[in-house]
Amino acid sequence: MENKKESYREVVKATSLFGGVKVFAILIAVIRSKVIAILIGAEGMGIASLFMSTLNMVNGVTNLGMDKSAVKDISYAREKKDETGIQKAIAILSRVTWITGIVGTGLIMLTSPWLSELAFGNREYTLLFVWVAISLLFIQLTNAKLAILQGIRRHRALAKANLLGNFLGLVGTLPLYYFYGIDAIVPAIILATFLSLAVTHYFSLKNKIKIDSIGNKAAFTQGKSMIRLGIMLSISGLMSLLAAYILQIYISAKGGVDQVGFYNAGFVILNTYVGLIFSAMATDYFPRLSGIIDDLKKIQQTVFEQAHVALLLISPIIVVFIAFAPQIIRILYSGEFDPAIVFVSWAIMGMFFKAVSFSVGYIIIAKGDSNLFLKTTFSFNTLLLTLNILGYTYYGLLGLGISFLVYYIVHFIAIQIITYFRYRFYLKKDFYWVFIVCLFICTGAFLASFLETVLWKYTLLVLLILISMAYSFFQLNKKMDVMELIKSRFKKK
Repeated sequence: MENKKESYREVVKATSLFGGVKVFAILIAVIRSKVIAILIGAEGMGIASLFMSTLNMVNGVTNLGMDKSAVKDISYAREKKDETGIQKAIAILSRVTWITGIVGTGLIMLTSPWLSELAFGNREYTLLFVWVAISLLFIQLTNAKLAILQGIRRHRALAKANLLGNFLGLVGTLPLYYFYGIDAIVPAIILATFLSLAVTHYFSLKNKIKIDSIGNKAAFTQGKSMIRLGIMLSISGLMSLLAAYILQIYISAKGGVDQVGFYNAGFVILNTYVGLIFSAMATDYFPRLSGIIDDLKKIQQTVFEQAHVALLLISPIIVVFIAFAPQIIRILYSGEFDPAIVFVSWAIMGMFFKAVSFSVGYIIIAKGDSNLFLKTTFSFNTLLLTLNILGYTYYGLLGLGISFLVYYIVHFIAIQIITYFRYRFYLKKDFYWVFIVCLFICTGAFLASFLETVLWKYTLLVLLILISMAYSFFQLNKKMDVMELIKSRFKKK
């Protein structure tokens, strides 16, 4: 019982730690965007975005997904207390990253004239692309070092590296923009990525991470499985980007550029603000699950805890966003983006089902089941794109919101069927009681948002927010004794 309590506490502690880091990163991004917009204007913002988009695109193609797949191998070796395995995985990651980083950097330099034409319609930015290519090497080396910290589960070091890297990137680049304006864009990108690398390197040294030397041939021979999974993860990411790109082109052709803006505004709310809970959880959850992937009983317990906590944390957030979607959108954007409200109100219900399928779906990645992962990724992205196009064609942004909800319900059911028949995995009955209660509360809030009488609507919505928070607290307290944890903290002080 005590072990389970500690296990739940670890899940919540890691989520709150990395959730805080994500919130800080979002705040830094907002401050950076606001200040840079003032200092270099819309034109400068556009130029900076095109450089970063190009870097991200080439990085996605050349990094072989090593920063993700290596976490699995390092975590597995760590759980088995296999120091040799840990060192081998780290050595392979480090060597392959240097190669992919240099290849990616060289690729940008060699294709700089064409990249300039593609991004800006002329070759005036060729030399700047040659310079900014250096950043790609810094980005890949930084991500590799962060992957090592994640794999060996040095949570605090990982959080500090992310926090300090983001902060120094902001502080270091703002003076450049202030004094040199648009001319500072490329130097600022190079400086920001170098500072991130310097910070992660410092925390790697501080945590005494030793990297053994390994030859190029040996790295690719011994790291076949790691590279294969990494490539599959990269292809998966590119599929998602392609599906999103096709959808935006379709929306633009069918409804106009402003409709694309409304969709993107809503998607950012779902993916960045509500979805930060998923990225926060994944930072700890993926290596933890990868470490025990051979033990079905441990997998069931770990996934159960993760899905349980995910539901209890996200349910109150969903109810709050349903209740105050109009106000949230106007605060984050402006009244001009009101058409996005209907999309967010429907699509956010899909996040409820995503909380479960997200937790269960990671089994496929942690297992290193590359072929199944690629097949499911292709199928799910095709389904999502098809539903989105149909939804938008017939009902506009409302249809788009409904299609997101339908997709996540289908994904929720399908992923459980797939993992049951493939791995004999299933969630315990206890989980579904919590699932039904949380679903009932979220659905009640969703239906209440359609009430026309403002007083009744907000009275009911506020009541449901309080009920949702109280229920989540009650369940978490039952599993991890939150009150005892709070009292012990006060006693220490």
